Amino acid sequence: MSPSAASAVARASEIETSTIRAISWRLIPFLVLAYFFSYLDRVNLSFAALQMNAELKFTPLIFAWGAGIFFIGYFIFEVPSNLALEKFGASKWIARIMVTWGIISGLMAMVSGEWSFYVLRFLLGVAEAGFFPGIILYLTYWYPAQYRARFLAAFAIAVPISTVIGAPISGLLLGLDGAMGLKGWQWLFVLEGVPSVLLGIVTWFYLTDRPQHATWLSSEQKAWLAAKLDAETAAKQTTHQMTLSDALSSPKVIMLSLIYFGFVAALYGMQFWLPTIVKAFGLTNAQTGFVTAIPYVFGTIAMILWARHSDATRERVYHVGLPMFLIAIALAVSSYIIDPSVTMIVMTVAAIGVFCVFGVFWTLPTAWLSGTAAAGAIALINSIGNLAGFGGPYLIGWIKDSTGSTANGLLALSVLPLIAAVLVFAGGHESKAEFAGQTPAE
Repeated sequence: MSPSAASAVARASEIETSTIRAISWRLIPFLVLAYFFSYLDRVNLSFAALQMNAELKFTPLIFAWGAGIFFIGYFIFEVPSNLALEKFGASKWIARIMVTWGIISGLMAMVSGEWSFYVLRFLLGVAEAGFFPGIILYLTYWYPAQYRARFLAAFAIAVPISTVIGAPISGLLLGLDGAMGLKGWQWLFVLEGVPSVLLGIVTWFYLTDRPQHATWLSSEQKAWLAAKLDAETAAKQTTHQMTLSDALSSPKVIMLSLIYFGFVAALYGMQFWLPTIVKAFGLTNAQTGFVTAIPYVFGTIAMILWARHSDATRERVYHVGLPMFLIAIALAVSSYIIDPSVTMIVMTVAAIGVFCVFGVFWTLPTAWLSGTAAAGAIALINSIGNLAGFGGPYLIGWIKDSTGSTANGLLALSVLPLIAAVLVFAGGHESKAEFAGQTPAE
C-alpha cells in the first residue's frame, strides 16, 4: 500500500472512531438516564407491594393483575406511538412520553383500592407505550450494524442498573412511612415520578432527531455516518423491500415477537416477584433492596461483555439462544431450592441469562428492517413481547394463590424461555443483510 493510500485509510479510521465516540458520549448517558427512570417507574411497584398489599388488602392475584395490566395499555398504543416518533421526531415524542408517565407514576400514590390500582397501572402503560422501541429505532439512525449490539447493550444497561441502584433506594424510601401523613409506598411513587417529568422537559431541547441535524458533529463525521447508514439501508432494501403492512404481517416478525414474549415473561416474572422471594428470607425492607440488587450487578457485567463478543464475532443466533436456555434452566432449578443463599446464586444465573439476551436480541430485527417498516415492526415485536409482562407476573400470582408457592410459578414460567430458545435457533439470522459492506469492528 502506498503512503498516500495508507494515510487515507488511517484518516478514514480516525473519522470513524471520532464519530462513534462523539455519538456515544452525546446520546448514550442521557438515554440510559431516561430509561433508568422509565424502568424504575414501571417496576417500583414490586417494592411498594411490600407495604401496599397489606394496607390495601391486595391478594397475590390482585397484585398480579395490577402489575400486568400495565402491559395491556402498553400493547394497544405501542405501534401508533412508534409511528408518531418516526413522524414527529424523537425529541418531541420521547419528551411527551416521559412527562406523561412521570405524572401518572406519581399519581400511583393516590391508589386507594383495587379499581384505582388497575386504572392507574393501565394508564401508565398507555403513557409509556413507544418509549423503548422508539429508542431502539432511534439508535439505528446513529449506529452502523457493526457497533449496534454493544451500544444497544449500553442503553439497556439501565434495566439492571435501575434495580442495582433503584432497589436499595426503593427499600429506603419505604422507611419514610408516616412522614407528612403519607405512607412509605406513597413517597416511593411520588419521589421516583418527579425526575421523569423534569428529564422529559430537558429531552425536548437536548435530543437531536437525525444525524444531519447534529451541530455537534463535523461535516466529515456526518458524511462518514451518512455513507455507512445509506449503504446499509440500500442493502436491506435490495433483499427486503417491505412496506409497513408487509412488516407487520411478516412471519419472521411474528416469530421474533414470540421469542421476545418468552424472554419478557422471564424478565418480569423475576423482576416483580424477586423482592417478595427475598423478603421471605426474613430481611427488613432496606435489606431486601440491597440483596435484590445482587443478581443485577452480575447481569450488568455479563450483558456488556456478551454484546461486545457478539459484535466482535458477528454472531447473533447463539448469543441470543444460549442465554435463553440458561434462563429456562435457572428458573426451573430455582423452584426446587429452599436454601436462601443457593436461591440467590441460581437467580443470579437467571439474571445473567436475561441480560445477555437483552443486549443482543434487537440486532435480529434491525438487521433487515429499515424506515417506517422498522418503526412498525420493532413496536409490534415489543408490544407482543411485553404482553408477557402481564402473563409472567400473573402466572406466578395465580399459581401462588392456588398452591401457596412462588416456586411452582417459577417452574411453570421456565417453559416460555425454553420455547423461545428453540425458536431462535429455528429462525436463524439475516447476517448478510446486517453486515453488508461492513468491515469487522475493532
